[in-house]
Amino acid sequence: MSEIQWEEPFCGEGNSCFRIGVDATGNAYIAVHGEEDRFITDSRDALRTMILDIKAGKADHLLR
Repeated sequence: MSEIQWEEPFCGEGNSCFRIGVDATGNAYIAVHGEEDRFITDSRDALRTMILDIKAGKADHLLR
């Protein structure tokens, strides 16, 4: 596995911080800040689609 390059944490209220990372082979990772050894992974294309869908409001129902 390639080395993961983690972004700075995205934090909400309290301790809800997440980190997004990528590696040189085209994989993307999401982990809870401080638990980067326990992550979910998919392709960068899948991460891109997820971010665009969230920005488009497709996950807004989860915030109600």
